[in-house]
Formats: sequence, structure tokens, C-alpha cells
Amino acid sequence: MLFNVSLLLREPIGARREFAIDEEWTPDDAGPVRVLGAVGLLRTDKGVLATAVLATELNATCDRCLCPVRVPLRIEFSEEFFPVIDPFTGWALPEPEEPTPFRIDEHHLLDLDEAVRQAWLLARPMRILCRESCAGLCPECGADLNRGPCRCGQQAFDPRWQALAALRERGIAREDDEEG
Repeated sequence: MLFNVSLLLREPIGARREFAIDEEWTPDDAGPVRVLGAVGLLRTDKGVLATAVLATELNATCDRCLCPVRVPLRIEFSEEFFPVIDPFTGWALPEPEEPTPFRIDEHHLLDLDEAVRQAWLLARPMRILCRESCAGLCPECGADLNRGPCRCGQQAFDPRWQALAALRERGIAREDDEEG
């Protein structure tokens, strides 16, 4: 997502440009996805403020049943990009006070890829489910419990919980005695 901002950098503060985005983008190792939306570029006193509202999707697997899932994502960000050279003189400009990965290169190209990638990472859900009621996989046989009960039929009891199960049984027996 490259934009040539050479003319915008020569305009007064407050000049704007609007662009529609509809392109294929590859985030990390997840494979290519389609990105749709709008980007606004605003000339500031130090560079260009890029504001974007984008829609895409995440190709992932369900955290419970491991089925493939497509999760819609809304990406929004506002980042200021700083030029490395002066658009009028061609001389190198000093680094901004705070370090930033958002620079406009020596050919006056503003590359949104890093800003989109960072916003994409923040927009990803922490838990990805194919549906809220996903039953997941059987811990014993690995059967998909969304398709019905598994063949192993009974849950294996972990002996480390034996003492806790005994306390529970005693508590239930005491409640029955008190009621009866």
C-alpha cells in the first residue's frame, strides 16, 4: 500500500487526499487476504497523518475444535509519517524527536504496510472460535464433539483429583443426611 505524497508534502498544512483501498495484502505467515476501506492523508507541520478504516478477515483455526475459520476484522489507525528528505530542497531531514517506524522514503513514498500490520495484530481476537457453542475435541480420543458424543464414552478419571472427589462425596452425603 504505497502512496506517492510528493505533491502533498509541497502543499500547505491541512491539505488532504482520500484514497479507496481494495487490494490483496499478506500479513505475516497467514497467507494473502483482501483489504477494503478508505485512507485519508492530511498534511501536518512535520509530515503526513494517515487515517485508515479498513475491513479484512483472518484465516485461522478454531481454538477448541481446530476447524478452519474466517474471522472478519475491522482495522482502524491514525499514524503520522515523517519524510526523510525535504520535498523542496532534497536535503536530508533530521530524525523526529521520538523514534518512529513510519517514514516517508527519499522517493516521497508513504508505505502503509507496517501501520496496517500493527493494527491488524491488535484487531485479532485473543480467542478464535468457529461459534460460541463450540464443544471442542474429546481430550481422550480427539473426536470432534460438535458432531456428537465420542466413541470412548467415559471420561478417564485423573487420580490426582481423587482426594478432592472424596471430599465432594462426603459433602454430598452430609447434605443428604441433614435433609433426611
